[in-house]
Amino acid sequence: MLTEAKAIYFATRKRHDQLFNIYVMRPIAAAVVSLVAPTSVTPNQLTLVSLGVMVIATTLMALLPDHLGGVIAVLALECSYLFDCADGMLARHKKIASKEGHLFDFFTDELKATLLVGALSMRLYRGGGLGFDLSMREPGAPMFLVAGIAGVTVIASAISLTNFLRRPEITGKDTPVEAHYETVGAATRESAVQWTAWAVTTFLRFLNHYPSHLWLFALVGRLDLFFWVYITINLAYLGRGWLGVIIRFGTPAKPTPAEPPAS
Repeated sequence: MLTEAKAIYFATRKRHDQLFNIYVMRPIAAAVVSLVAPTSVTPNQLTLVSLGVMVIATTLMALLPDHLGGVIAVLALECSYLFDCADGMLARHKKIASKEGHLFDFFTDELKATLLVGALSMRLYRGGGLGFDLSMREPGAPMFLVAGIAGVTVIASAISLTNFLRRPEITGKDTPVEAHYETVGAATRESAVQWTAWAVTTFLRFLNHYPSHLWLFALVGRLDLFFWVYITINLAYLGRGWLGVIIRFGTPAKPTPAEPPAS
């Protein structure tokens, strides 16, 4: 099984993947794929399993506000993410990747992000924690409920913005099915500027990719700090995205030159 899992891992890795995925989650997910590939289990079914486990994880996060409860909840969350990695790998392994499956996976991923923010706000409301000014607040502080509403609004708005910006009518191109089979390619970063841009982008993607580091916050008992960091990052993304939208759609259109009259 290890030989097959290794082959699946190298054949189904994604281009521009998270470091956490490359070295932690995808090797484990490859073992899961090697087990389910001979069965009738489909990638979409694994996506649904991932969503169901995430519902359990966020419920535990809201109901168990102590340190151990946070660790247990994040372990369940990482289990959910394991299936999230496995669904696409299974699709690529069986050569059945599709636009519909990709959209379904994206839909559930963003739903999970919304559930996470809502659960964290309930957790902080029930157990207390750091406020947005990094001062300790007692359980029952209304700030956490208000922040939860604001956080869910930010996440939902970021999701809508991402869906809008990815529309082929906006990008001018459609994503072919073949793009879902792209494997790891050799990156070319020759100049210092290119390396710096890559490092900054990788770090920001790491911060926004909560499965990569949420377990660290859970281990040190600082899920409250993660809550504020995650909302801030998505708020910054939302602001940057809206700036581009305003520039593109708020700029007056250039008049079309009149065609010369036909002779």
